[in-house]
Amino acid sequence: MSRTLRAFLIVLLAASCGGGPSGPPPSNLDNACSILDQRPQYKRAFNAAERRWGVPVHVQMATIHQESSFDGNARTPFRWTLGIIPMGRQSSAYGYSQALDGTWDEYKRETRRFGARRNDISDATDFMGWYMAKSSQSLGISLSDTRNQYLAYHEGRTGFSRRSYNSKPWLLRVADKVESRSRMYEAQLRTCNGRGFGLF
Repeated sequence: MSRTLRAFLIVLLAASCGGGPSGPPPSNLDNACSILDQRPQYKRAFNAAERRWGVPVHVQMATIHQESSFDGNARTPFRWTLGIIPMGRQSSAYGYSQALDGTWDEYKRETRRFGARRNDISDATDFMGWYMAKSSQSLGISLSDTRNQYLAYHEGRTGFSRRSYNSKPWLLRVADKVESRSRMYEAQLRTCNGRGFGLF
């Protein structure tokens, strides 16, 4: 296959997956106040999920940062055969929360939010709150325990209960990073509460 044809296929595939209402990610993802300043709809979504499910805003924000870097159209990379033939994506994970098709369908059935979209921040945060609340109920993980909530989110509740993460040193490092970012966001959110961020 020629380089020109391969480049054309890549562009065609990328074009077919673009678009959506989410818009580009905010800039300065290391500052929670800046993120919420730029995207007031995020503040409403995070607060609504915290009210409904009890998951703190900083836990949601740190998890979304890790999963999608606040890109509502995020998808997993393609798998390639022979280095040139695209064989589909690594998984069905999509959107802000990187929810898999099956888990997203389960969420829509249980919550009766049949029109929910993974590239809508309100739906994505509600999904995340729903999932973490179920992890808290079934696994006893505190809703403010970012590290273990993330591990259960990544591995699934069955995988978490089997401690599958212990065979993945890279994942434990990622979970530590998510926990650290959560603490950073929590401290920052305290400084911008006067501008209406966080629950009130």
